[in-house]
Amino acid sequence: MLKAEITRRNFLGATAALAATAGLAGCGGGSASTTESAGGAGADAASYKIEMVTDTGGVSDQSFNQSSWEGLQQLESDKGWEVSYIESKQESDYATNLDKAVDDEANLVWGIGFNMADAVAHSAQTNPDVQFAIIDNAYDESQSNLTGVTFRAQEPSFLVGYIAARTTKTNKIGFVGGITGVVIDQFDYGYRAGVDYANKEAGTSVEVQGQYADSFSDAAKGKAIASKMFSDGCDIVFHAAGGAGAGVIEAAKEANQYAIGVDRDQNYLAPDNVITSALKRVDKAIIEVSTQIEAGTLKGGSNIELGFKEDCVGIPEKHDLIADDVYQAALALSEKIKDGSIVPPMNKDSYDKYVASL
Repeated sequence: MLKAEITRRNFLGATAALAATAGLAGCGGGSASTTESAGGAGADAASYKIEMVTDTGGVSDQSFNQSSWEGLQQLESDKGWEVSYIESKQESDYATNLDKAVDDEANLVWGIGFNMADAVAHSAQTNPDVQFAIIDNAYDESQSNLTGVTFRAQEPSFLVGYIAARTTKTNKIGFVGGITGVVIDQFDYGYRAGVDYANKEAGTSVEVQGQYADSFSDAAKGKAIASKMFSDGCDIVFHAAGGAGAGVIEAAKEANQYAIGVDRDQNYLAPDNVITSALKRVDKAIIEVSTQIEAGTLKGGSNIELGFKEDCVGIPEKHDLIADDVYQAALALSEKIKDGSIVPPMNKDSYDKYVASL
């Protein structure tokens, strides 16, 4: 338990420790940092203020940080709320940037990425009059002003693994992760399970090469890893590496091979090379959770998990680079995941059990 400290903002009135039970009703360098505002809202409209602190990938990572910011921009457009972000250049920036967001008098502060979990929890405890939420982390110990939001990323990863196994010509495909941990394990083992399912179904023996970049921002490292995979015979590489994944896509372009994107539809980065993406609708989660917190229907102290059932993960509709029968088969698998007849694994233990059950 973190030691209580004096809040950085005046605490007006007593806060009740209310555990929220509402879920989403359908998602439908150095210590320096950069702060940006969406702008466009008049002073009267900006009655509610949200500030987000990015992970080290930055707001233009073409991945979860960027998607989060797009969700906030949508709230600014729809509701006239004041929204802004602070970019973290390195992990040591997290605490400082969260403090700045509090000092900026934000009503709600978002931390983007599981690497910020400890810093967000500490800031929430020391500032009980401010609401906090985090993407990609759940807390075992609840705090009444802190909401954890996670995704069953293994579900769309299962689909793209199935697609990759049905699409490869070399029977060798790759996976590039960012930083190892609970979240990226979901992508990794979900993907491998989808490949195993396709191998079982079609009697094939597609192999997966995997490696981690140990970064969510080092695009050069991501590119080097993927380039080696392509030279080793892989013809499709899936990345779950944030900004480092941009290098994976660049490597696919240079090798004239295929890549699979993550979090958002990344086909626009390489229309002839990105065949699909494992979608994680962070923007929708940001919009829904922020709206519920502002309305008072979600008061913190809870963890929210999102997947196919909540329409917050999936694959893009556009599939010009995928055979239509493969795409339709993948959609059919998503329905089996929804009804529970397929439960994609989220870590090594559940993956080993899944493989044994095939």
